[in-house]
Amino acid sequence: MLLEIDLDPNWNDSQPIYRQLRDKVVTMILEEVLKDGDALPSVRQVAAEYQLNPLTVMKGYQELVDEDLVEKKRGRGMFVKEGAQTALLRDERRRFLDDEWPQVIARIQRLGLKVGELLKKLNGEER
Repeated sequence: MLLEIDLDPNWNDSQPIYRQLRDKVVTMILEEVLKDGDALPSVRQVAAEYQLNPLTVMKGYQELVDEDLVEKKRGRGMFVKEGAQTALLRDERRRFLDDEWPQVIARIQRLGLKVGELLKKLNGEER
């Protein structure tokens, strides 16, 4: 099944376009816009629609293959692998807990925030 997906071609200069393309596909997998077994748009289709060099698109897709999130099916295209979202969620959670959470905790402590205050905010309660 070929999906019509919007890759939101707002490319920025902070990183290469192939990496941004890879990140956009990862986000679509995490948000279940693309599900296990779904076909990615063809390299030619993405290149034409977003005025990209096909080699740029191929490089972004190849990163997904190398990360075992997408598989190539000869003559048929590229497809989201079974379990891709589960693997991505596991990796994103680990990365958050290992890399980002310690920084969040440090900032909470610097600001002198209390757990109760944070839980009230989380639950939409006023202080």
